[in-house]
This record gives sequence, C-alpha cells and structure tokens, in this order.
Amino acid sequence: MTEFIKIAPLKDLLTHTRFLLTLRAKEGTYRSLILFRLATAADDALASHVRASSSQSGNPPGPSSHIDRPDSDEERRGYDQIYVMESACPHLGADLSHADIEECDDGVVAVCPWHRYDFDLRTGKSDTGLKACTYGVDVRLEADGKSVWIETPDEGTGWQLVELRPVSEEFADPPLPPDISKLSLSSNASATPHENNRVGEELEVVPADHPPKTLIEWAVLILNTANPRLKVQRTRHAVNLFRTGKLASIGRSASAPKPPDMPPREESMKMTDPGHAPKRKSRVAMLHALANIEQWAIDLAWDIIARFGPSHPSLPHQFFSDFTKIALDESKHFTLLCNRLAALGTHYGSLTVHAGLWQSAAETSISLKARLAIIHLVHEARGLDVNPATIEKFRRQGDKESVEVLEIIHHDEITHVTAGHRWFTHLCSADKEDPVHVFREEVRRHFAGALKGPFNEADRRKAGLTPDFYEDLKGEADRYVNVEYEGAK
Repeated sequence: MTEFIKIAPLKDLLTHTRFLLTLRAKEGTYRSLILFRLATAADDALASHVRASSSQSGNPPGPSSHIDRPDSDEERRGYDQIYVMESACPHLGADLSHADIEECDDGVVAVCPWHRYDFDLRTGKSDTGLKACTYGVDVRLEADGKSVWIETPDEGTGWQLVELRPVSEEFADPPLPPDISKLSLSSNASATPHENNRVGEELEVVPADHPPKTLIEWAVLILNTANPRLKVQRTRHAVNLFRTGKLASIGRSASAPKPPDMPPREESMKMTDPGHAPKRKSRVAMLHALANIEQWAIDLAWDIIARFGPSHPSLPHQFFSDFTKIALDESKHFTLLCNRLAALGTHYGSLTVHAGLWQSAAETSISLKARLAIIHLVHEARGLDVNPATIEKFRRQGDKESVEVLEIIHHDEITHVTAGHRWFTHLCSADKEDPVHVFREEVRRHFAGALKGPFNEADRRKAGLTPDFYEDLKGEADRYVNVEYEGAK
C-alpha cells in the first residue's frame, strides 16, 4: 500500500514556488526532493485571506490558522499544480532547484539548468529516455486547515521529514556587513597588487585575471580570500553559478587547485591562541565570538569541497549541493551577526579572535570520514546542545533582534548536522561499515577528552544522531582543541 507523509500546511507553501525536502528512513537512508508549486490566481487570493485573517486576530500566520471557506474551482485546480520529484537530475545528478519550468503540449516539464534535459513533472519521463522519480501529492482537509502530503519512496520504512527549505528565485540573504574602514581591504591575501592599492574600494567578486571556471576553483579562491566581506560576496556568487548550471564542472581532476593549509585572515584581525581566548560574557563579546566561528565555518564548507572532492570521485553531485548550501548558510550567519554588532555600535574585528576550529580541520585533513565526524557530528552537534541556553540569555536581556538571529542559526545548524550524518553514513555504507562504530573510532583518534552533556537529544535526533553515537564518548588525541561552540556559555 502506498504510504504518504505530511509535509506542511498548504498555506505555509504559498511563500515560495519551490521547496527543498530532505527525508530520512528508519534505516538511515536519505532522499532529497524538490516540490514545485505552480502559482495560480487562487494562491494569491488564499495568501491575502491568510494575511487579512491574521491581521484581524492580531496573530501572525501559523500552522494553526484555519481558513473556513469552501474551495473554489480554481483552488482545486491549484492543488493539481503541486508536484514533487527527486532533486537531482538523473543525467549527472545536478541540482534541479533552479530548473526552468516550461509548458508543452502534453504537460509541464522541469528543464535541468546544466545540460537542458527536461522531465515531465507528473511522470518524470524525458524525451532523452531518462526518467526522474516523481511522488504523488495529496491535499487533505484537517482540523486546522488544509495540509500537503506526499508519497514516500518505495525503498525504506518509517520515512520522516527532516528538512523543508524554500528555494528563493533570488537570494533572500541579509545585507552585507557594514563596510567599516577598520576592516581594511588592503591585506586581502587573494588580491592582486593592483587590488591591494585600492584601499576602501570594493574588490572584484570575479577576478579579472584567471576567473574561476569550476566549483573547486571557486572554493580555493574563497578559501584564499582574507577579507570577510569579499568572502561572503564570492560565496553568494559561486553558489548561484553552481545552482544555475553556469560553471563548466565541479572540477575534480588531478590538476584541480589545492586548498591552503590555513585560510588567511586580514592583518588587522587580532589573533590569539585558542587557549588564551578570554571568556565571553557581554552580548558584544558573545556575538563577536560567534561571528568568528561563522567565518571559519564558511571556510570549512569550501574546504571539504576543495580538499576531498578530487580524491573521492564517487561522491555524487548532491554532496556538493549540500555543502554549497552550508557555505551559503554560514555566510548568512556571519552577515547577520556582523549586522548585529554594527547595530550595537561596534564591528567584527574589534575583539580578539582565534583559529581553534581550524585546528580540528587540520587534524582531519587526510580523511573525509574523520572530517565529517569531528566537524559536523561533534563540533556542530555540540552547538545544538548549547545554543538554546545562549538564546535564553539574550532573551532575558530583552535583545529580541539577537534572539531572532540566533534562532535562525540554530535551525540551520540542525540541517548541517543532518548533512554530516547523511554523508558519513553514506561513506560507511559504501565500505560496508557500521557508522556508529566508525564514528566512535574516529572520535577516539581525532578528538581529545570526553564529550560532556547535557545533550539536546531532540535536535540531535532530528539530525539523525541517536544516543549510541554520543553517549559515553571520549577521544584520546594528544592535543585538546578549544572551540567556543555556537552559543557557548
């Protein structure tokens, strides 16, 4: 019998026309899907009705908002305009989130932006002979309104929705950090001598000389970009090129450029040893420490692409889609935190920073399994444990704006741990290894000390981490890496 899983209230899907979905089966299998909602006139009417109802009640739109009126014929036709298919093109695995939607004589097709292969949204069939997996959609009337349910994949049982993320036709990122003079452009390690003389001016996002043509070339350029503002700009640009099929390839050849041993930082930044980093107590100090972690997190996302892409030719396109998304998320987080610092009368770089997180990157530079285990399933998972307490601190101080920023970061970090779990278990499955056993062995070899609670079991479980991964976990590495986790006390 065909099984369905609830995705979201219908009205919550009116904000965008495309959503990325990640499902996980009880057996640990992942599936990435894309939901296309072809807009109708009824969508606009329904969205306006929700906003009007919320305005009259004084409550924002939410899952409990009920629309008490019969469906129009237009609305019923609109339900037939919701489609779900696999998010990776069956040709070479390219991301379909930015596919063109075109009408043809016998239906509607999604056209892959990389090689222009087209797939019928209802059947998945293509004139090329390939076929994409499509999934049935059902709109059901429930007590709190209409909800969208989708058919689950045939393989696997107990499927759960672990991520639902809108795809914006244009980036909906916050404004870039303020261009404060103290964040000098003159020390940019990736700039040419000509660029270094252009102090106070915007550096070019795409270098005039030897512009990157592949994803890995962009990754290495961004890793060598010292200026944080330019790092964010280049990240946004590179991810957009990748998603829209405007890069020649991922670039996993033997001649691919090598990532730096350690990404540079501007000379104006006050670097200190992680062991001598001061305790963060004030709001500004805590936000500054978190911004430092986010800048390193941008680099970590690009480093895993550049360092391990060429040495792992069997990694599917979805791996690179996941980690470019993480890079974009981290650049968003860094920008939000810098904007909060500016609103509080200071700027990023006003306090000392350290490279503690990068020590773990160096420790795991020769093993992709070790990198995923330590960075994503230890450090980022630890962030899930401590973030709620930090958010509560800012809430008690009445800093609603910072609370909103930290809640966005926390939500995104759950998906980052999920990505780490997905690809760690993928590698273990390929090698016919038990992921829990391998994870605990990687931690023993590459982490120092015991991982102490309390643990955020609910959010860890959302990300795929069951207690057998982290309970009574202890590393035996020689040196201790001091990391102020996102949300550290």
